[in-house]
Amino acid sequence: MNGKKFSFLIVTSKEEYYNECVYYIGNLKVPEGYVVECVPVTHASGMASGYNAAMQVTDAKYKIFLHEDVFILNRHFLQDLLTIFEMDPQIAMIGAMGIKKLPQDMLLWGAPRVGALYNSGLGRTDYESYSYKKEDGLEDVECVDGLLMATCVDLKWRADLFDGWDLYDAAQSLEFKRKGYRLVVPGQRLPWVYYDRPIVGVWNYNKYRKIFQQEYQKELEIQEI
Repeated sequence: MNGKKFSFLIVTSKEEYYNECVYYIGNLKVPEGYVVECVPVTHASGMASGYNAAMQVTDAKYKIFLHEDVFILNRHFLQDLLTIFEMDPQIAMIGAMGIKKLPQDMLLWGAPRVGALYNSGLGRTDYESYSYKKEDGLEDVECVDGLLMATCVDLKWRADLFDGWDLYDAAQSLEFKRKGYRLVVPGQRLPWVYYDRPIVGVWNYNKYRKIFQQEYQKELEIQEI
């Protein structure tokens, strides 16, 4: 595994989104001695399977699983990841947003979140001088939002259970928790990312919600499903 390499793993279906996402990645400041690559995955049948495929073609220690419609504004993002990972060897996943405690019903849109993002009305902001500092703090979370999940440890995604587009991120978060790792969301005096979020369908959500509750019953402390 190459400890001096960042890899952005992006499941993509729209070229214009992917190109803009990569444009913002290209503007990031790269720490001295490190390299950056982007790994696109097209025609994926689901997020988990797409990410598993992408992991097979990179040797990077630091992997950033990123939605194609998420644009990183914080130009010091890569150094900020290193700063946080080095704070505690048990920190293995970093997100821009997360949920401190998953609800038993797994209806995540109603769960309180921590973190920050822009999704409209972005004004003039000085991201040239902005960077994370330890005193900005960290929030430990149970689930990192799938819009951006940065890792320094490799675990296979649960494509065996989550073969679509829902709850793959919550499942991966709890797989990391099962291994004893910390998942954190940094304090962001300015949001790190802009999320150009489209309207998302939830036609299959209930199917995967039930699968999730069965697999992670202990973690959710569910007595009956």
